[in-house]
Formats: sequence, structure tokens, C-alpha cells
Amino acid sequence: MYQNYQLKWCFILIGILVVGTGLVKISNFETLHLLQFLGNILSIVISVLIAWLIIGYFKRHNVFHSNMANTVVSIVLSIMALLAFSYFVLMNMPSKYYISDLPYEATIADLVRRGVGIFFLTMICYIVYTTLFTHEILQKTKLENEQFKQAHLRAQLLSLQEQISPHFLFNSLSTLKTITHEADTKQFVVHLSHVYRYLLNINKHQTTLIAEELKFVHAYLYILRKRFEQALVITIDIPESYKDYLIPPLSIQLLIENAIKHNILSPDTPLHIEIYVNKQEQLVVSNPYKPKNIPVESTKMGLQNINDRYRLLFNQEITVAKSDSNFTITLPLISHEGYHH
Repeated sequence: MYQNYQLKWCFILIGILVVGTGLVKISNFETLHLLQFLGNILSIVISVLIAWLIIGYFKRHNVFHSNMANTVVSIVLSIMALLAFSYFVLMNMPSKYYISDLPYEATIADLVRRGVGIFFLTMICYIVYTTLFTHEILQKTKLENEQFKQAHLRAQLLSLQEQISPHFLFNSLSTLKTITHEADTKQFVVHLSHVYRYLLNINKHQTTLIAEELKFVHAYLYILRKRFEQALVITIDIPESYKDYLIPPLSIQLLIENAIKHNILSPDTPLHIEIYVNKQEQLVVSNPYKPKNIPVESTKMGLQNINDRYRLLFNQEITVAKSDSNFTITLPLISHEGYHH
């Protein structure tokens, strides 16, 4: 809470106000009791803290999902809280311990007079806190942009390292397709070319449509089925209405690869991977949890990579749910309207 609400600056502001009021009252120093100064300081500390925390809460929690509404409500609540505190002090603290040029009067004029002073105190707190909050958001945005640039550069570098003579590979695949006379081999070459072309081109993009990702996934699955045959069963149930939603490229492929890497699969005990959209409009990739007898070495970077991209691109995170019998990854689906570049 200390860092979240910038309390360091709150106490700096309190110090400035305490010194300022002390200088105003210095001419009466000889006639004032020490307890009066302490009472005045305590009143300032509590008043500023009340306004600061109310304003900070509405800024950080975005209660009404509207900047204007949050601003108005936070200021009004601060003024009301400070008025209540002011009258509580006036009614309960002995007057000899309280510095005040405004003696208590049960009149509208007294309420307005105190309200104006409290309004200016609230606005000082609001302006200082908003300035600090805006600076914090800008710094966080700059940091996230820099992190994303570095992650993107690393991905591009990795891609360049893996792209060993791509034209030679494509020409070789085309030649293989031409010289072979087996239909299955021709189909395998076609799907392999599609997979490799997608991998080469996708690094140019930060996001991709579900429809484009699924075309790639189907080509990738064709190759997997040739390798694992009946040992791998994958069902995909994504309605057409979600095909225009966005996800980070290769997210589904990485999750399929992760499931195959860590689980037992054989014709007798096939691995069934389900890919579907749940009622919360999230993409779910689920499979039975059947870990291999000999644990596979893993850098654990696959899921972290997907989560980092979601956080940097969409300010959201994936959900990982693991039980004794099932392993489920939930990916947020992002509409074009919800994606702010």
C-alpha cells in the first residue's frame, strides 16, 4: 500500500502544509501552547491522509469505469469526509488545544466557509496525486513497450537463426512434390510448406486472427497425425463468430506441442486434446494429465512466453489449471474493439 498509494509524497505534502501553517502562526508563538501545535499537526496529517487515500482508491480501482465520474465522486467524498472530520474535531477537542481562526458556529455561513478551505485542500491533494499517478502510468507504459521491443527482437533473432536458407528449403519441397508419385507424400509436402511459410511470415505480426491461426494449426496437425497416427486425437470446436478475434501467433501450436511433450501417448492410450471456446468467450486448450514416466527436460518458457505476450499486448494473462486428471490452459480472446495498439 505504501508504494501503491505514493504515501511518501503524501507525507512530503503534509510536511509542506505543516511548515506553511506553522509560519503563518509564528507571530502568535508566545501565546500558543505546544499541544496546540501538536493538535494542529495531527489535524493536518489526518485530513490530508483522508483526502489522499480516497482520491487514490478511485484512481487505482476505476470504480465507475469513467475518469470523469471517478474524479467527481472522489472529490465530493473527500470534501464530505473532511467536513465530517473537521466538525468532529471542533465538537470533541478542547478549544485550548486547537488552532483556529474560525470559531465554531452552527450556521450555513460557517459550513460554506469551512467547505471552501476543505475544497482547496482536496484539490491540492487531487492535483498532486494525479500528477504522480500519470507519471507512474507513463513510466510503466514506457517500460512495457521496451520489454515488448526486446522480446520482439529476441523472437526475430531466433527466427533468423532458424531460417537456414529458406528459399533452398522451399525449392527442395517443390521438387520433392514434383518427383514423388504418392498422393500422401504430395499432401505431406504441401502441409509442411504451409507450416514453414507461416512460421517465416508470422514474426512480422504481433497478433493474428483466430481464422489464420487455425489454418496453420490444421496443417500442423496433418503432420502430427502422420507421425503419431491413432495415438493423438485432437478436436477443435471454435464457432465462426470467433474467427475474427485476435490471439498472439503460435499460441495454440505451442500449447499442443506442450501437451505432446509432457504426456504419454500411444495407440492404446491416445492423448485427447480439446480446443474450444467456453461460455466466458475464452479459448480453452485441455488435455488429460498423463505425465511421462521419465520427466522431460523443460525450460518452462513456452507458457511463460504466451503469458508475457498477452500481458504486453493486451494487459491480460492466461490461466493455467492443473488437477490430478486434467491440464487446462485458458486464453483470453481479444476483439478488434478491445485491442488498443
